[in-house]
Amino acid sequence: MESMLNKLKSTVTKVTADVTSAVMGNPVTREFEVGRHIASGGPGLCWRIYNGTKKSTKQEVAVFVFDKKTVDKYQKFDKDQIVDSLKRGVQQLTRLRHPRLLTVQHPLEESRDCLAFCTEPVFASLSNVMGQWDNLPSPVPKDIKEYKLYDVETKYGLLQISEGLSFLHSGVKMVHGNLCLENIILNKSGAWKIMGFDFSISSINPSDAEPKYTCKEWEPNLPALCLPNPEYLAPEYILSVSCDSASDMYSLGVVMHAVFNEGKPVFQVNKHDIFKSFSRQLDQLSSMSATMLNKIPKEVRDHVKMLLSVAPNVRPDADQMTKIPFFDDVGAMTLQYFDSLFQRDNLQKSQFFKGLPKVLPKLPKRVVVYRILPVLTGEFVNPDMVPFVLPNVLLIAEECTKDEYIRLILPDLTPVFKQQEPVQASNMILLIFLQKMDLLLTKTPAEDIKNSVLPMVYRALEAPSVQIQELCLNIIPTFANLIDYPSMKNSLIPRIKSACLQTSSLAVRVNSLVCLGKILEYLDKWYVIDEILPFLQQIPSREPAVLMGVLGIYKCTFSHKKLGIPKEHLASKCLPHLVSLSIDNNLNLNQFNSFMVVIREMLSRMEAEHKTKLEQLHAMQEQQRSMTISTTGNQSEESKSSTPSSGHQLEDIFGSSGGVNGKENGSSTPAPQPSRVSLTLEEKQRLAKEQEQASKLRNQQPLAPQAIKPAAASTQAKDLTSSLLQNKTSLNSLSLANTPRPAHVQGTAMSAFPSPGPMMVSMGVPLSNGFNPTMGFQAAGMGMCPPGPSLYGGMATTSSTPNFSTLTQNQGALGQTNKTPNMSALDNLFTTNKPKTTLHQLGSNVVPAPSSTPWRNQFAPGQANQTAPVQGVPLGMGGVPSGFGMQANPFFSPQNFSQPSAAPSVNQAALKHRASVNNDLKDLFG
Repeated sequence: MESMLNKLKSTVTKVTADVTSAVMGNPVTREFEVGRHIASGGPGLCWRIYNGTKKSTKQEVAVFVFDKKTVDKYQKFDKDQIVDSLKRGVQQLTRLRHPRLLTVQHPLEESRDCLAFCTEPVFASLSNVMGQWDNLPSPVPKDIKEYKLYDVETKYGLLQISEGLSFLHSGVKMVHGNLCLENIILNKSGAWKIMGFDFSISSINPSDAEPKYTCKEWEPNLPALCLPNPEYLAPEYILSVSCDSASDMYSLGVVMHAVFNEGKPVFQVNKHDIFKSFSRQLDQLSSMSATMLNKIPKEVRDHVKMLLSVAPNVRPDADQMTKIPFFDDVGAMTLQYFDSLFQRDNLQKSQFFKGLPKVLPKLPKRVVVYRILPVLTGEFVNPDMVPFVLPNVLLIAEECTKDEYIRLILPDLTPVFKQQEPVQASNMILLIFLQKMDLLLTKTPAEDIKNSVLPMVYRALEAPSVQIQELCLNIIPTFANLIDYPSMKNSLIPRIKSACLQTSSLAVRVNSLVCLGKILEYLDKWYVIDEILPFLQQIPSREPAVLMGVLGIYKCTFSHKKLGIPKEHLASKCLPHLVSLSIDNNLNLNQFNSFMVVIREMLSRMEAEHKTKLEQLHAMQEQQRSMTISTTGNQSEESKSSTPSSGHQLEDIFGSSGGVNGKENGSSTPAPQPSRVSLTLEEKQRLAKEQEQASKLRNQQPLAPQAIKPAAASTQAKDLTSSLLQNKTSLNSLSLANTPRPAHVQGTAMSAFPSPGPMMVSMGVPLSNGFNPTMGFQAAGMGMCPPGPSLYGGMATTSSTPNFSTLTQNQGALGQTNKTPNMSALDNLFTTNKPKTTLHQLGSNVVPAPSSTPWRNQFAPGQANQTAPVQGVPLGMGGVPSGFGMQANPFFSPQNFSQPSAAPSVNQAALKHRASVNNDLKDLFG
């Protein structure tokens, strides 16, 4: 790698040194920058050709440099002769101006080391192209080494040389005297130009009709650079020391032979014995065989033979040669017309440009790009000619690579993109560009597309011409995939929508809808739903074509796998709009059927999707319900197994308040003190959950009471803990200060929670209050209390204290009526530390109430056999069994319940028992 870099460095250094040494000190370098060595030309290829630029204008030029060191081998006289000959040739070229002669941009400048002058940009000499690489840089440039002449280039090149000779002979009355491959230069566009006027001879009588030329005798002792190339000289020049315009025509014949024979002239001349060589050449020319010209095309072979004739008067002149059929080639004539284009008026130019697209495909790409394209782009300065020139430029652009397009075409197209005057020409330009939009978007860089191409498309959509709008809408879908998404969403689509809504042309409106339908696939789903579909409802017209266009957009969006319409949008917007359009009177039967097909498809999909959703939701609900039932069953089993230790759990929660030996019905046997049991984490969580459910129940609004329905007997085993917590919370939530106090009735006791019907039912039948599903209410032990202050502000509740020991027994024991309950557990829960009075001590103070009081009927059973008090049934606070739900709810009003008319008798023993409990509660809650 390092060796390659060193080699490259040495090469660059050498080239720089050569250029510097070649032109150092020459006045040409003041105005021109000298570039790399590209070719050689002139007599003996003595001129080195460099590319260069003018410093002031950056105009591209070719710099011809002759290094005087190359002739240091000659003596001073010969050296001066060579320099004078070269200077004379450049000066003569500078004075002559013709399209077929090399154009001099800067005259000859001489310094101590070199001669230099500047011309139009040059590619190489014809000799270099034909394989003569003398005085070329090393290595030989690849473009010269691989250069091959096309037939059209050869034909037109020879025609150009003939036209140049015609100018010299007829216009200037001059003989070139040294026409050869070295003195024919190919400029950058490929045109053939004549130079090397070192040995030119002017007429001695230019005003006469017949010019006369004086010819110098051949001096073989002079250096080769002081003599013309003998291989291209006419025989008379050497043998008779005479010349005229026919001598140049002989040279043209040799050039034509060399062009078709890989640069080889007709004869090889021995420069040391030139007279003998020419004498032999003269004999061969007199009896020229057909094999000598077999490589020359047949259509010009006879003309070449005439040009190589020994007799000068047989040779055709230059003007005649320009008119031979060989040059009547379409390509050659096209190139010739381009060279004379500046002489034509606009009408002639327009006619020529109209027919040019038929010719361009027949010409080689190099000829089109480097010969024709520069002339075409030069016509862009004429606004009236742009519509005629532009199609040809775009046709050439299709054959160019992207790099060639950017480098050679795009700089000239950029101003045309923005051209808006004159209006007629501007409209034609828009049409032409729109037809070639795919080409522009493919080869134009993204930045130029954004700045130049797309603004032109937007301008076309807003153009007043309906034809331009239609064309634009028709071709936009063909290149929509080449437009970047932000430009399409923010600029293109809004203009299409605006054109559809604002136009008065039905064709533009329909084409707008068709255009939108075709480019939907390049948009995202939600942009279509949010921007395109709502726009359809804004279209005012109801022509069948418009309605079918709207239907097409709906159908395309609905059926496209990338887009689709959600069922909510279908139900709320799409289907109502389509249904309203489907019954338009302008539609025929087939169009109506098309609407109905789409509507049915939408309905079917909406039904299927929503049905699937509901089925999935139903399955999820069923699964969740089954899981809930399973969890509830497990909790019920756990509740049954944990019932015997509920009293101890409550003791752990509320704390122990001292033991009291409860006695009932004359029994003085002390109740055993239950041992304290620690709650497990699972039990604590369950109790907390049940307390939370009770709190929620309190906060619920009361509902209208419902008829009492008997519940399953299994609910009687509801956990005692929940009922006690509910009743305790209910008692705490009732305020004594805010409760209205009704008048005291002597000898009666009012139930704090009357019911709409008879509350005294058979023991063990649960009741429902219309708020809780199953209350587990067991009507037993309701009675009267003596007059005096009561717990609920004038309304006394009488109840028996629940016996916690009965929870340890089987649930069937609830139906037993003869067993005495144990009161120790409740005493431990609801008593203070002061000594308590037993039930027997308070029994003497109870006064039987009159049997006629109506309030007893509320809790009395309707059957006579249920009047006796029932013992052994565990009751909660307020005289109701544990698990009671309605009486624990403070939102229920006693006025909402009716009272029964029957009032059975009350057992006096039960009154003693209930009065004790009432006083205990009074002491506990104040």
